[in-house]
Amino acid sequence: MTTTRRHPGWTLTLLAFAQLIISIDYNIVYVALPEIGSALGFSAHSLQWVISGYAVAFGGFLLLGGRASDLFGPRRMFVLGLSLYAASSLAGGLAWDPWVLIAARAVQGIGGAFLFPATLTLVGTSFAEGRERNRAFAVWGTAGGSGMILGSLLGGVLTDAFGWAAVFYVNVPLATIAALCALPLLALDAVRRAAGRRFDAAGALTATAGTTLVVFALVQGPEAGWTATPVVLAAFVGIALLTAFAVVEKRGADPLTPPRLLRHRNLTTAMAVTFGFMATLGTLLYFLTVYFQTVHGYSALRTGLAFLVPMLAIAAGSQTAGRLATRYGLRPTMITALAVAAAGTALTALPMATDASYISLIPGLVVLGLGQGAGYSLMFGAAGNGVPAQQQGIAAGLASTTQQIGGAVGLAVLVAIAGPAGSVDGLRDAMFAAAAAATATALVALRFSRPARQPAAEAAPATRGRDAVGAG
Repeated sequence: MTTTRRHPGWTLTLLAFAQLIISIDYNIVYVALPEIGSALGFSAHSLQWVISGYAVAFGGFLLLGGRASDLFGPRRMFVLGLSLYAASSLAGGLAWDPWVLIAARAVQGIGGAFLFPATLTLVGTSFAEGRERNRAFAVWGTAGGSGMILGSLLGGVLTDAFGWAAVFYVNVPLATIAALCALPLLALDAVRRAAGRRFDAAGALTATAGTTLVVFALVQGPEAGWTATPVVLAAFVGIALLTAFAVVEKRGADPLTPPRLLRHRNLTTAMAVTFGFMATLGTLLYFLTVYFQTVHGYSALRTGLAFLVPMLAIAAGSQTAGRLATRYGLRPTMITALAVAAAGTALTALPMATDASYISLIPGLVVLGLGQGAGYSLMFGAAGNGVPAQQQGIAAGLASTTQQIGGAVGLAVLVAIAGPAGSVDGLRDAMFAAAAAATATALVALRFSRPARQPAAEAAPATRGRDAVGAG
């Protein structure tokens, strides 16, 4: 994907930093929503689009972002994504009207849709299979998993100290610094436009519009009702466009998503695992936030502090996962991580009550964080294992699209299970349902390929490391 390799340590630091920016931005706005709604005059119905505008654009443009990374180079898309983040964050902080802020959030989502696959591609192609790549994904996963929780803490601190606009302004210097550092640290993109290759405009249009409409329906359904006309119409048109996309890809000479790629066993398994992970474990931050703030009356800052324990556990799980995958293989490590996370979810749910102490949650939060951190750092790496370098971007786009759709579907289902907001029994039921579904996701991970067996005498440490990644 790139012409040379430069400063691997600093390169990994930059890629992890970019993932941290994406993850922080995903949650940093939540705690500022009440102040945003009051300052800009949002209605109760329209305020959710500060979150949904980002999610819909991010999910809808991921396939386009992944393919653009393959055709034009991940370094270019990395810088483009960060530039969009910086510009849209500045616009968000300066917003004077609700729809200006929603538009800025949508552009942030588009920036993330270009940045996320580019970052995944650069991690997958800059580090050799085996121990080195496992370690790289462990560091990347630590930044991603911890960043989602750090966003809640940072959002509380910034909102309390400087007001709601600070949650947008903070992205401007972070994204700008990362984009500038990419120029000397990331190797130049190789020439991508080989003879006969072209950009699949029809595929890009149908995939982007179709995915955007489907994600819109999934995000809007719980709020507006699944039978509401905009939701039904968006779902119907979105599915029709995705059907057209499948036809275009089957007949195209240089398709956005080569059909043969969807026959890649490890990629499709990773997509299913990513969907299940985000539909279950990826939604728990929402339910824990409701539990802390609605049931126990925590402030935004205190809620952020409550997430420090799982954040540390996530970091430990991510780092441990890389070493375990190198030693035992990705398949058993992934299955174990999901099983541990499922057990931690149930263990967290058991003591939840109106008079329960925070200390009673700590054992469950620690076990949950260890499993979450390990699973998050492994599932995206698994999506790219065995995929040709020139298709790493679209593989990352496919995996991250299932991430977005899985999160939307899972949240809608689990919110319905939880029932009225603030009901402890409902929150506990949703957590138990998530634990059961996460266990089922661990069974799906059994479909990952096993590593090739070698005679013991030939299995040198470096070879074992390569085989571990081959398990994905």
